[in-house]
Amino acid sequence: MIFGNINNLEEFSYLEKQIMECFAYAKSHDLASYEKGSHEIDGDRLFVNVVEYTTTTPEERFWEAHKNYLDVHVMIHGTEQIDLNFIRNMDVKEFVEKDDFLPMEGEKNSSVILRDGDFLICYPGDGHRTAVAVDGPEQIKKAIFKVRIA
Repeated sequence: MIFGNINNLEEFSYLEKQIMECFAYAKSHDLASYEKGSHEIDGDRLFVNVVEYTTTTPEERFWEAHKNYLDVHVMIHGTEQIDLNFIRNMDVKEFVEKDDFLPMEGEKNSSVILRDGDFLICYPGDGHRTAVAVDGPEQIKKAIFKVRIA
């Protein structure tokens, strides 16, 4: 897991080329104007899912991880808490290959709060629970870049 802000990318020069490609795309496209849904960038190697939802309680949300893609969450507008834990600390369920979805259960190890321009990179070992409210329910808009790694 790597947490930062898209306006401070000089601090992250060590990141993989494919991840930096996500940030370049985010800076050169008006993601706020994108409709909800999946938007192709380079076939199934790299695409972005634009989501809009209302944050809620942790009990209303689910834990997940991925094996074939890493996630680069970039907050477009709003405030969201994302709970984190390593999958080795979680009760892992059956992997759903077609959705690249690894469900799990457990408790959080830590959390990050994303605000406008903040990003969170989740690698395959990073379980995450998104859409947790910070100061009460809030409508957010976020881009989730999916970078193929498998």
